[in-house]
Amino acid sequence: MGDETTLSGFDDSVSRPSEDDRVFELQVGANLPIPVLLAVPHGGRNYASDVLASLRHSGSRLRLEDRHADTLAHAISEETGAALLVAKAPRALIDLNRAPDDVDWSMIHGDKPSRSNSLANRRARSGLGLVPRRLPGLGELWKHPLDRIELDRRIDTVHRPYHQALGATLEEIRDHWGAALLIDLHSMPPLRRRYQDEVAPEFVLGDRFGSSCHGGLIATALNYFGKSGRPVAHNQPYSGGYVLDRHGAPRRGIHAMQIEVCRTSYLDSRLEEPSARLPAVARLISGLVRELAASVAELRKGDQLPQAAE
Repeated sequence: MGDETTLSGFDDSVSRPSEDDRVFELQVGANLPIPVLLAVPHGGRNYASDVLASLRHSGSRLRLEDRHADTLAHAISEETGAALLVAKAPRALIDLNRAPDDVDWSMIHGDKPSRSNSLANRRARSGLGLVPRRLPGLGELWKHPLDRIELDRRIDTVHRPYHQALGATLEEIRDHWGAALLIDLHSMPPLRRRYQDEVAPEFVLGDRFGSSCHGGLIATALNYFGKSGRPVAHNQPYSGGYVLDRHGAPRRGIHAMQIEVCRTSYLDSRLEEPSARLPAVARLISGLVRELAASVAELRKGDQLPQAAE
């Protein structure tokens, strides 16, 4: 990437932050070489000892994070010059792709809102809210309820700083280039085939059904994977979440898409460690990032992409 600025977010409750206390890492190349920010909200693997002690199960059995999606993102950023924001705090601590009020209040000890059964809490009550409560096949995750003071601390020191950094970086890129693109990178388990002859998607692109990203950018991405012979789906079964809802603003020149990558594409057979295929997948996505960057550079707030990009 050449010269770059690296910023780290730290938990303010720690008096002398160390490498393991970082809640996120932000890398921005000098002079913003391309109008793309690559973010990994579920990449964090820094499990503090008190978090591990609170779990009912061994930390090794958790599969909440998008395992080594951060490794993949670092390789893509290095190859393309895209700005990079990687969460270091684990999803078990707080989920950065959930709204701050997406809380299962039955797991919280202390003050609670007077109305806590809104539509915003449906996903939380299923187990995967702002603080995950349970996993399929594993059950309840925590030994004790979470204190409201601790919930508020996690929002103030992890969730809010991450999204402030994300929003500010997108604004900086947009102001420099006239438009900006957020690629929110995730990994997914292998998808089941819906019928016998179907080839399950290896990549899923999400744009909140057209609300978070210019349609021409999604078309470019779909065409890219198609030409590469890689099976791809659009918004099914993943359309994106809170990150896209909060930061995608095409009318203001800020576009956001989610890319889900099948874990079998770049991890070993146990889906735990990077495989020899990871560099090839990084190169594939890097090629997409370059094409998207060229299209974004042609955009201006409220403008349309040239017809060829459709």
